[in-house]
Amino acid sequence: MALTGGEAAAEAMKQIRPGVVPVYPITPQTPIIEKFIDYVSKKEVDSEVINCESEHSVMSASIGAAAAGVRSMTATSSQGLALMYEMLGIASGMRLPIVMNVSSRALSAPINIHCDHSDVMGVRDAGWIQIYSESAQEVYDHNFLALKLAENEEVFLPAMVLQDGFLTSHLLERVEIIPPLEAEEFVGTYKYPFSLLEEKRKMTFGPLALPDKFFEIKVEQNKAMEKAKEIYKKVATSLSRLTHREYPEIELFGMDEKTEGVIILTGSSAGTAKEVAENLRKKGHLVGVIKIRLFRPFPREELGEALKKVKNIAVLDRTFSFGSVPPLFSEVASTVFCSELTGKKIQSYVYGLGGRELREKNIEEVYADILGDNFSWETRFLNLN
Repeated sequence: MALTGGEAAAEAMKQIRPGVVPVYPITPQTPIIEKFIDYVSKKEVDSEVINCESEHSVMSASIGAAAAGVRSMTATSSQGLALMYEMLGIASGMRLPIVMNVSSRALSAPINIHCDHSDVMGVRDAGWIQIYSESAQEVYDHNFLALKLAENEEVFLPAMVLQDGFLTSHLLERVEIIPPLEAEEFVGTYKYPFSLLEEKRKMTFGPLALPDKFFEIKVEQNKAMEKAKEIYKKVATSLSRLTHREYPEIELFGMDEKTEGVIILTGSSAGTAKEVAENLRKKGHLVGVIKIRLFRPFPREELGEALKKVKNIAVLDRTFSFGSVPPLFSEVASTVFCSELTGKKIQSYVYGLGGRELREKNIEEVYADILGDNFSWETRFLNLN
């Protein structure tokens, strides 16, 4: 099918058949819920859609539905995700396997409706699984991946499927759809064992936890996030058998024993980086790309193993961490340090804020820097006027 990233998310949601879908529109996420509501109106899916008064209410309704034992999905973007922040920690702390599609968009101010990762990186420590998508195909596939990972009884954590606003959400691409019966079998029946509506076994949700218990609860929550790394591999393998596509936590391109310089990034820009790397490799330049698919939990071991092969590393972030180093760079640098990978040189770059284009020449500049041993402590900016 020819689908935009937003339509691909809606198509996956239709096949997953969530019981409750609370919604509130925000650019560039709106096409996801518009398309899904169209499916509902045509009776192609029997989900209960709740039109809420804000994104805060959307997540509140999602939490209520999930706690009642109903499969719940939703979508948002930018300021909507920021408005949800109070409820994101409640969803993860209550161990509710909600799946939310997010079309990444810059946070105000100033007002900007275009892509960067300030919204999704701003909630990276809210306790949600985060899976980044490069294409509409990955958006579609990742919804199934996120669902089975979130609903695994050893995990029970909410998950975000992330796509770049406009660059993916509104770009029309060819998407291969899982046959309906096979999709239904893969998704399976939702069984949440802790429904607050269960009469025979009373459950408490969102209780007061004082210092004697709160710490332990959060440690258990973190254990579940760490467990998600192991479960991810199993779910990805199962989905690959169905789609014949691979879903490694990190995708390696042009990485071998001779690779001298690598760019690490996530999202739709990985396609541009791979195109440039392929052209440079044809000219004899030993360069590669590492695309981060699974950002939370962060695949530290897999990345550390991949980085053993190269000395010079560039990390491209589509957001700031004001007053510190950007978030993806921070993860890569800590991976290098914790893995005791000596002799590595790492350069931080920020690009694409507010939808600024990342051009092939910008990627070429990055490779020229790291292959030329041009490193500095300061973060550099790509395509800045």
